[in-house]
Amino acid sequence: MKSIALLGPRFFRRFPCFCPFSMLFSTESSEGGEMDDGFIRLDNGSEMDDVFMRIENDVPMGDGFMRVEKPLREAWGLSNLDTVSDNGSGSSSSARKSYFDNARLDAGRVLEVLQQHSPGFNTIAALDELQIRVSGALVREVLLEILKRVNYANRERCAKLGYKFFVWSGQHENYRHTVNAYHLIMKIFAESDEFKAMWRLVDEMTEQGFPITARTFQILICTCGEAGLARRVVERFLKSKNFNYRPFKHSYNAILLCLLGLKQYKLVEWVHQRMLLKDHSPDILTYNIVMCAKYRLGKLDEFHRLLEELDTNGFSPDFHTFNILLRLLGKGNKPLAALDLLNHMREVGFDPSVLHFTTLIDGLSRAGNLDACKYFFDEMIKLGCMPDVACYTVMITGYVVAGELERAQGLFEEMTVRGQLPNVFTYNSMIRGLCMADKFEEACSMLEEMESRGCNPNFLVYNTLVGNLRNAGKLKEAHEVIRHMVDKGQYIHLISKLKRYRRC
Repeated sequence: MKSIALLGPRFFRRFPCFCPFSMLFSTESSEGGEMDDGFIRLDNGSEMDDVFMRIENDVPMGDGFMRVEKPLREAWGLSNLDTVSDNGSGSSSSARKSYFDNARLDAGRVLEVLQQHSPGFNTIAALDELQIRVSGALVREVLLEILKRVNYANRERCAKLGYKFFVWSGQHENYRHTVNAYHLIMKIFAESDEFKAMWRLVDEMTEQGFPITARTFQILICTCGEAGLARRVVERFLKSKNFNYRPFKHSYNAILLCLLGLKQYKLVEWVHQRMLLKDHSPDILTYNIVMCAKYRLGKLDEFHRLLEELDTNGFSPDFHTFNILLRLLGKGNKPLAALDLLNHMREVGFDPSVLHFTTLIDGLSRAGNLDACKYFFDEMIKLGCMPDVACYTVMITGYVVAGELERAQGLFEEMTVRGQLPNVFTYNSMIRGLCMADKFEEACSMLEEMESRGCNPNFLVYNTLVGNLRNAGKLKEAHEVIRHMVDKGQYIHLISKLKRYRRC
């Protein structure tokens, strides 16, 4: 049987880097606070703390541990997106396209009516006069657009209009609200601080026979957590008989995984303690989640104890357990121990994947050991495990941070030759590196290049380029980049966040 024995006490004797854990990471807080992201060494902390906030899928990097948490959540299908299911979409792709195009057009007409809402205007009658077919796609389009428009000034109006449309659409024959529709109106209420209305919707979902899912919990805990009600929300879900926690073993794992995704690490600890008090046995998923939380809180001694407990209870490490351990070894600058662990993985039947190597390389890069990064990068290719865009981006980022622009450029060219198209975060790293080398014309050209390749810059890219141009005293060039962004109609609502920006 595949045993975790080597990862228990014997594992620690074999790999002394784990003993003691408290000495492994000198940059982490002993008070359980946020950990150093490993990149502020770029410029002694001056305006560089946001250098590489995101690395893939628009997820904040923080200290890079998202590379461990994100696959853990995705493996169980826990997504932040509400999908739409509508039987009227047709069977062919052209029919589906026409169906959703019509839904978007009808949504525009609905929104025009809703915008006219006032004390003397009969909104319901005006909606009826449109004589449109109500469908899941239409409801989704309208509610998503209202959600996008919510701000502090109009939140009360948006909540009223959203609910008015929700009630009106739900009264039509041949249409019934889906769980996703309920989640969208709940999110509108959440943005509008309508907490009681959110809970009424949960009760209504139960009355209508809809399952209360992990996504429902995620929306509620994210909002109510800010209002100091997080524990009460958790307790209600733990007691609920309508909570559909499949495919998890029990409701505790579903809740733990949601809390991990929402960075509610102390609540993860609390729920884990409640789980043990109720005599629910943890499984490998439980251990992985709680170990992630312990790491995030800087409680490395407790992490160590959980790993030993994992072995004692007869569990074998899985894909994610190994990923967590490689993250620790990389961040702790222990390449030899990491190599031993990779060999051990093969011995017990786990072939390291590109994710495992990327996680390790990312950690080593943050520890400043670029030689080890290059070794494992080459090693993975020798083993037939080809690097993907995320792996190349991590390597390029490491070289940029170290001021080795030529090596970063070499990898940038190599990835395109190998068919790995750079993403927005790869370009952001390269633009940052060019700016650090005072190659501002090339940095601006790279912005044009990424657009010509169909890779749309996000706000981080614009902020990177504008910030560096301003720091170099190139105010005219910085304003040209801002004008370009505004002309494209992108991120206009975020212009005020560009450092020291003044409208011309």
